[in-house]
Amino acid sequence: MVRSFAFIAAFAFALGARAGDFQLHVDGPLTVRNSFHGYGCTGENIRPTLRWSDAPARTRSFAVTVFDPDAPTGSGWWHWAVIDLPAGTRTLSADAALPAGARALRNDYGQTSWGGPCPPAGDPPHHYVFTVYALDVTHLGVPATASPALAGFAIHAHTLGHAQQTLTWGR
Repeated sequence: MVRSFAFIAAFAFALGARAGDFQLHVDGPLTVRNSFHGYGCTGENIRPTLRWSDAPARTRSFAVTVFDPDAPTGSGWWHWAVIDLPAGTRTLSADAALPAGARALRNDYGQTSWGGPCPPAGDPPHHYVFTVYALDVTHLGVPATASPALAGFAIHAHTLGHAQQTLTWGR
């Protein structure tokens, strides 16, 4: 009986602690305004606004990534990676600077800023996976030169929960 109660209590705690209600909203759809300016694209390279809610209670920071799994590279394309977002952050506005302490990592365009969509002309629309991660540390401790893939290793080691939204865009 005690074992049954302990199991039920642990299961109930796990359900309450999971990030089942953690939600991300990305202002969409993606448009030329959001697309990259360069490599044949003529967009404005302005990121969409991101808002999230109901993160796990023990969240100490957030990380945000934007990844295109359809890019014809054999390994996808990192458009944006931001780490060390303060735990009180709930919005990243399209036109605002990152909060104090947050860092953008080098994306696959070689920039430490938003790099909008720019799929090859004639490709079907690509999928852009926006993910916000709730983390159990205030700082990931990765070097300033870290790639999004390296940061992803640290992110996954400290994830309490994540929320995701996928948008598409083509030209």
